[in-house]
Amino acid sequence: MAFRPSLYLSAAVGLFVAMSGVASAETLQEAMAAAYANNPSLNAARAGTRATDEYVPQALSGYRPTINGQVSAGLTATDTRFRTTSTSNWASTYTDTGAVQGQIQIVQPIYMGGRIENGVHKAESAVKASREQLRNTEQSTLLDTASAYMNVILSGQVLELRQSNVAFLQEQVRAANDRFSVGEGTRTDVSQAQAALAAATSAVSSAQADLLTAKANYVKVVGHEPKNLRSPGPITKLLPGKLSAAVDASRTEHPMIRAAIYNADTASYNVEIEEGALLPSFVVQGTVGSTFAGNVSNNPTSAPDRARTLDGSVAAVLSIPIYQGGGEYATVRQAKEQLGQAKLQVDVARMSVDAALTQAWSALESAKAQIVAAEASVNASRLALEGVVEEQKVGQRTTLDVLNAQSTLIDARLSEVGAQAQFVVASYSVVSAMGRLDRERLGLKVQAYRPEQHYEQVRDKWIGLRTPDGR
Repeated sequence: MAFRPSLYLSAAVGLFVAMSGVASAETLQEAMAAAYANNPSLNAARAGTRATDEYVPQALSGYRPTINGQVSAGLTATDTRFRTTSTSNWASTYTDTGAVQGQIQIVQPIYMGGRIENGVHKAESAVKASREQLRNTEQSTLLDTASAYMNVILSGQVLELRQSNVAFLQEQVRAANDRFSVGEGTRTDVSQAQAALAAATSAVSSAQADLLTAKANYVKVVGHEPKNLRSPGPITKLLPGKLSAAVDASRTEHPMIRAAIYNADTASYNVEIEEGALLPSFVVQGTVGSTFAGNVSNNPTSAPDRARTLDGSVAAVLSIPIYQGGGEYATVRQAKEQLGQAKLQVDVARMSVDAALTQAWSALESAKAQIVAAEASVNASRLALEGVVEEQKVGQRTTLDVLNAQSTLIDARLSEVGAQAQFVVASYSVVSAMGRLDRERLGLKVQAYRPEQHYEQVRDKWIGLRTPDGR
């Protein structure tokens, strides 16, 4: 039997749309657009990416001069006691000397052992890794939206099936009581129908709780209450024909793998930075200073002194590290181990993506087969129930036979709607595992978030405390 997606949607649409109305339905794309704009976890990841952008101007500041000013003021008091030979009396003189000094020092790095250049490269790699991590968070958010959307639909469908089962069993209880009252049935028939009704009523309560939970999770992901959701189809336009094609795409496009590669680059530049601590550094240093001094004395023969001096100097300073206790060597070895770890994390990311993709692909194929089997089971179970009910009317079947047939039909319909929901979610899972579940490919009608915009705004800033958005 050929698999036709248009067929498997009919039952779900008939169940859920009938009570909600198509005109006011919120589509999956609209829900994804809302999550893309409002999901707090996604917005937090965007803020983290903006914070990472600031590592680049921090690294670029190493190329620029540093300017420091210093002002100091001091007072020196001198009290001298002496005895004159003519009078043999003691006398004293004192002198107060005050000075105010100001100095401005400018240091321009020329060569710092390659640490500045490699620091910039490290920061830029960190920014690229952060963007890929953000892209991975976007994919996870959109996939969570699809899952939450389908859970609400599935929970609503299950609840309606449970409620229809209760209505059917209520009729069976009434019919069993009627037959018992005229002597055509037994107390056992009535008890069996009542027991089945009690179990079905309990199942309705459980389904109602599941629906409330699904709606709460929907609000958590999307940001608002579900609004008359409508069953979507699988995202077939983005699905490849073979698993091997999906794997090839994921190896080059999945953001988790790309982020791991950039993290390895970051670790490589960090090794260069730490090794740079063993190399000479060269700076040009300029100093301009001014001193104002004055003397006050009780000696009537001396007048107060005032003096002002201005001096400046320029020096080229070459620093050659010889030995600083060995800590820098340990730091280099540590950085190399971290680089090895980062490279291994690339392999870990590839294997994780492969596993997720294989699992999603298997779920997709399994859901296809389950839908076909469930459709056949539903059709057969419906015909069987109709036949058992007719046979019961002529005394060839018992109430238990009817209850069993109804239970089989309900189970088949539950399997059907569950497989339909699984098929939709699995299709989005495959696309996500390929690294292609994004705003552009889905055609979401929402303003795109461009991390490059913030990066360009802050990269070359020399001064300023406010963020580009005014905070």
